[in-house]
Amino acid sequence: MIRRWTSQIGRLRRAGRRTNVTLLVVLLAAAVTGVLAFAAGAPVPARIATLTHGIFGLALVLLVPWKTVIVRRAPVLRATSLMLVALIAICIASGLVEVFLGYGVVWRLSPMQVHVGSAVLAAPLLASHVLRHRRQRLHRLDLSRRVLLRTGVLAAGAAATYGMLEGIGRLFGSASASRAATGSHRLSPAAVPATIWLFDQIPDLAADHQIDVAGSRFSVSDLASRSTAVAARLDCTSGWYTEAQWTAVNLADLLPADQLVAAASIEVISVTGYRRRFPAVEADALWLATAYQGEPLQTGHGAPVRLVAPHRRGFWWVKWVESVKISDVPAWGQSPFPLT
Repeated sequence: MIRRWTSQIGRLRRAGRRTNVTLLVVLLAAAVTGVLAFAAGAPVPARIATLTHGIFGLALVLLVPWKTVIVRRAPVLRATSLMLVALIAICIASGLVEVFLGYGVVWRLSPMQVHVGSAVLAAPLLASHVLRHRRQRLHRLDLSRRVLLRTGVLAAGAAATYGMLEGIGRLFGSASASRAATGSHRLSPAAVPATIWLFDQIPDLAADHQIDVAGSRFSVSDLASRSTAVAARLDCTSGWYTEAQWTAVNLADLLPADQLVAAASIEVISVTGYRRRFPAVEADALWLATAYQGEPLQTGHGAPVRLVAPHRRGFWWVKWVESVKISDVPAWGQSPFPLT
């Protein structure tokens, strides 16, 4: 009898550990695919990233019953563990709100901002939790046929749940039925909000503001006189996108051709210090815009000059451009996401 109880306790411990390991793997996979979904601008990579991110997120929900059993057996629950659970719950809930209700702002925050913010806050708590339970690691037996079969069932269940929710959304005409490959929801050009990356403030620029392009200075009227109409999608990481027409001049027409051929990258810098670096070969896909939908840019939207970078997410579209530099530093020699 004692031997049987001991055997059952051992199986319960192994099952609990495997559940914890699975949760950790799914959480990390959700975080990685979330970052990829946040960065991808081209349709195919964006679709793959958002699809896998959604499936991993739903896998977390499906694992809740098994994790609940483990939590009930715990002698004491730490405050940090409860905070971690709360943040993950907020992250999942805000993600579902973003998908099915669409873009909106409550208390100056969109569901996507809450989704990302709660994930960022949960990261150090998760790291602390993992370090406190270092025994929860993969063992050779965790790769047995039975465990792999259960993992496959979990993956299939998460994928089926994803498909079911997509079907329900389309059936009832929710916002999920019309979102872009990146997961963003469409806004009309007139409804686009003035969003700012992190801690930038809207600057007060002089009417005679000039832009330094590889050593040559251009006024706003200079750029406007050389501009043409450009249709481009602005896809913001706050959860919205818009299809609009910009009046802009191509960077390849402004940069010295001989310098551009030998350069590794183009760096576009805002008066706020915000900057993004692009491969030099993309010069003909980058534009300096002075007008939006036939009207001069508004200050909150980057006036007098902002960058237009089709096929890239909104944080690449530098506002209030001060200068454009040709550089020998490769484009990948920067943080994937701006830190300031």
